[in-house]
Amino acid sequence: MPKITFMGAGSTVFAKSILGDCLCSAALQDAHIALYDIDGARLRESMMMLENLNQNINAGRARITRHLGTRSRKAALRGADYVVNAIQVGGYDPCTIIDFEVPKKYGLRQTIADTLGIGGLFRSLRTIPVVLDFARDMEDVCPDAWFLNYVNPMAAITGALLHGSGIKTVGLCHSVQGCARGLLRSVGLDPGDYPRLQWKIAGINHQGWLLEISHDGKDLYPLIKTRAAAIVARERRKERAEHRDLVRLEIMLQFGYYLTESSEHSAEYMPYWIKASHPELIDQYNIPLDEYPRRCVNQIAGWEKMRDELVGNARLTHSRGHEYGSQIMEAIQTDVPVRIGGNVLNTGLVTNLPGKAVVEVACLVDRNGVQGCYVGELPEQCAALNRTNINSQLLTVEAALERRRDAIYHAAYLDPHTAAELTLDEIRALCDDMIQAHGDWLPAYR
Repeated sequence: MPKITFMGAGSTVFAKSILGDCLCSAALQDAHIALYDIDGARLRESMMMLENLNQNINAGRARITRHLGTRSRKAALRGADYVVNAIQVGGYDPCTIIDFEVPKKYGLRQTIADTLGIGGLFRSLRTIPVVLDFARDMEDVCPDAWFLNYVNPMAAITGALLHGSGIKTVGLCHSVQGCARGLLRSVGLDPGDYPRLQWKIAGINHQGWLLEISHDGKDLYPLIKTRAAAIVARERRKERAEHRDLVRLEIMLQFGYYLTESSEHSAEYMPYWIKASHPELIDQYNIPLDEYPRRCVNQIAGWEKMRDELVGNARLTHSRGHEYGSQIMEAIQTDVPVRIGGNVLNTGLVTNLPGKAVVEVACLVDRNGVQGCYVGELPEQCAALNRTNINSQLLTVEAALERRRDAIYHAAYLDPHTAAELTLDEIRALCDDMIQAHGDWLPAYR
């Protein structure tokens, strides 16, 4: 009977997605599922949801326990085979608000701010110490468990675990599975017309490159790029573009390949899009500034209705989705191999990216665990763009592991978007203001 511990189980919707998938797997249906959170109310709600789901789709075969607060953390982790990480440190209020509002005082605008940039940097700094606390507990009570990290900033947090602990770790994102079909839809093609679609992706999290896309051996990129060029030209002539994927389509046209993550994310990973000197680009490319705070407000407002649908629904059911979590557990339990897209240490897998970097590549999963597959060289322009993000990610990990304030400055200095908009003095002052504004949410930095 495997044990699955879910850290941040108060994320009821995501807990349903991952754990519901587990309850649909014959290899995992008799699991002990330990739910852990620091919010008692949200933990109770997730417990009620999962108990209903366990009865309705699994005949009550799983054992479910709940564990509240740091004092019960080791009990939640003890003997675990798999640990799913879905925490958010600091939440929307105050930390996400700080991540957006303090940079605005310097004229620095963001869209999502959970992966790179000033927002991503400080999200990392407040999250990594907590996750390393989990790792230290795991080294004590479940040293052989696999840590499945779903938390952003993916590369920085996964990298901190790989460099700062002995825990077996893989980072998992949602953007790889749907990338190729999403591109077809983005240029007005029906994925249903391409039932034997093949694709290959490699790079880093939120900036993986769709290196190949074909159907029955025919390269689809020429058709896709022709349609993309027409869409971008048409939309940029409008007073306000309506298409939601223009940044990625333009990147594909300029750099040759499509990216895994959305246009609103991609816009803040580069120096080309959100520019005070060219404000017209915001409308031309339909870039949604302050998008993540809007989503947070809407999700908070909509939770009351969603709570009734999930928590109080005695008939709740679930169909297995596309998340990799249950697939990984099932493959390790049964030794039936599966291929996933995972974030792992670059042990020579992508030869023109740094060895310290966390790369997102195809991985084979079986009883031996998650094993990254060799890629070789990326197209040099793709690797070069990845490296501009990796520079900041590696320094963020250094800042978090060594508690060094100067490394925070270095990570911010090298962020592409921040460096394109602010001077060195402004970036340093912004970092100081962010450290002060976060207060107790950040550890002390010397």
